Amino acid sequence: MSDLVEFSKLATTLEPWRPRIVFVGGWAYRLYQYEARAYKPDYAAVFTQDADVAYAEREPLEGDIKKALEGAGFKEEPNFAGGFRPPAMRYTLGEQANGFYAEFLTPLTGSGWRRNKSRTEREPDATVANAGVVAQKLRHLEVLLHEPWLVTIPAADSGLGEAVADLRIPNPVSFMVQKLLIRDDRIREKRAQDVLYIYDAMYIFNGAIEDDLVPIWKSLDGTLTDAQRKSVRAGVKALFTDVNDIIREAVTIPTDRRIDPDDMLKLCQNGFGEILGEAD
Repeated sequence: MSDLVEFSKLATTLEPWRPRIVFVGGWAYRLYQYEARAYKPDYAAVFTQDADVAYAEREPLEGDIKKALEGAGFKEEPNFAGGFRPPAMRYTLGEQANGFYAEFLTPLTGSGWRRNKSRTEREPDATVANAGVVAQKLRHLEVLLHEPWLVTIPAADSGLGEAVADLRIPNPVSFMVQKLLIRDDRIREKRAQDVLYIYDAMYIFNGAIEDDLVPIWKSLDGTLTDAQRKSVRAGVKALFTDVNDIIREAVTIPTDRRIDPDDMLKLCQNGFGEILGEAD
């Protein structure tokens, strides 16, 4: 079973909820290949085993997602790290699935703490149960839910004998901006991977910056807090002022192509300058 078949099976299982969920993370980037505005490169997308499924805070998800997943062969496995209540969950597709699994995410707002009614003390506001599944709450996730784009996996690629239509994924601006916002929360290796994702997204949508990405940024900018706006620009400055160690690490990640660090820097500098309206 190929990883694309695994993802297609997940997306098909979640069909009743697809109008309210967005596929984020590395799989969002992989699905950009089915977007008409994307340049089709001759290299493969960075591989990722986990599929992140996001939904808006307080989104009324009806039905039982867990039951649907279990009926499709997925198994719920708790992650007790952090001691969260309820524990975060991942949903794996069996031993034959090469480690493929899905996780559910929703935005974290407020202080990040909540009162435990039974223990009369505060605990991390880190997880929430909804429609039978447990989602982890993350800062800045709402950015990925802004004006999502729709893509379809064609029947020839899905491995299911049919197309998997109308999958909601983050628009490229939200995809890149969210990675700028979470940069300080990422370990070094993940930060380099995020820089590669930013570069790749900027590369394949470079021809759509003026007509599509700039208007999206203007719309997204109006939803951000002052702190987030400052963080976005600080992130561009921190990551793309010069060829730094993060960029040097990022260009070594792909094994099927060579990226010049100066080219990565220049493309991201010019791209963000145009998108944010700060080009020379």
